[in-house]
Amino acid sequence: MPLNRDFIGRTFPPTAPYEVSRVKIREFADAIGDPNPIYRDREAAKAAGHPDVIAPPTFPIVISLGGEALTDPELGLNYAMVVHGEQRFEYVRPVRAGDELVCRTTITEIKSIGNNEKIELRTEITTTDGEPVCTAYNTIVERGA
Repeated sequence: MPLNRDFIGRTFPPTAPYEVSRVKIREFADAIGDPNPIYRDREAAKAAGHPDVIAPPTFPIVISLGGEALTDPELGLNYAMVVHGEQRFEYVRPVRAGDELVCRTTITEIKSIGNNEKIELRTEITTTDGEPVCTAYNTIVERGA
């Protein structure tokens, strides 16, 4: 069944704040196999010009993959049939340990491609004080819709 096109252009309320910790950054860096010390060692991060450890560039996927936008039953997405098609990030500044981040997701496109449905999301990631950090762009594909 096609996804609900009424969701195109819809922006969802901000997520609950996510506190970025050194532990979570280290766990993520370990999971992706990146040994860079600026993801683990505060002094190495400071030597590189950062106030604390920073997160790897793909870290925002932890908090930016649609949330409420994809789980709204009115959208009609069968999550069991979903694959992650593409992602990219545009940064204002790195994600740092100690950041409290919120996401505001907008569904920017929904279209059929053969038997699949493609949904594109833009997620503005800011601190709880409103400081822009990055924008995440994600493409989700529902197979065999």
